[in-house]
Amino acid sequence: MAKRIFVPTESYRDWQRLLAKPELHWKAGYSAMTLARSWDEQEDQGFPPEVGDALAAAQASQLENLSLLLALPEYQVALPGGDRPSQTDVLAIARGDAGLVVVAVEGKVDEPFGPTVGERRADRTRGVDERLRFLTDCLGLREPIPGSIRYQLLHRSASAVLVAEQFRAVAAVMLVHSFSPTNKWFEDFLEFAALFRVRPDPGGIVAVGQRRGIPLFLGWCRGEQRFREKGADA
Repeated sequence: MAKRIFVPTESYRDWQRLLAKPELHWKAGYSAMTLARSWDEQEDQGFPPEVGDALAAAQASQLENLSLLLALPEYQVALPGGDRPSQTDVLAIARGDAGLVVVAVEGKVDEPFGPTVGERRADRTRGVDERLRFLTDCLGLREPIPGSIRYQLLHRSASAVLVAEQFRAVAAVMLVHSFSPTNKWFEDFLEFAALFRVRPDPGGIVAVGQRRGIPLFLGWCRGEQRFREKGADA
């Protein structure tokens, strides 16, 4: 688990060292570098415009007039079971009319969401079953979770709820910030959202009810292609 001491960035390049595998995951055109450019290059130090627009369009009282207070790259959230915490691409703390809101951001370009629940169940490493039970309970879902659901979306959503509890926030949001021009993997996101009986649109955020007493929202927005297309030394 990383220390809870954070320092300001000087550029998006400072994000690289925080990755689980810095040399492997830091490449132009891929999610880690693209997301870092998008969030770190905002002149007003606020949300990227498409993120702010999606939050505002939700028309939920908990998400009204949000302003970004803090964005924490590669924020780690401890979960029961297993040896590693869940690592959120960007953990954003915002304040609005109703109070604090936690936004757990999952960045994507063309990469998939990682293993499915079925693949995780087949991996008999220590703590897998315990963690899956915890995630299911945390998100108020019925067991068993279908094997085709992307495991990453489960623990990213649970992380949003858990951090919202810690900050005594009024809401938690799990937001996929996609830089795919074709919204690649959106169908996987829709299958996950269907567990909560909702169907978000690209660019939209929807409420899925309270989880552990915290109102939870799920959403998807598409980032600017210019952040994906820049050269590695831009």
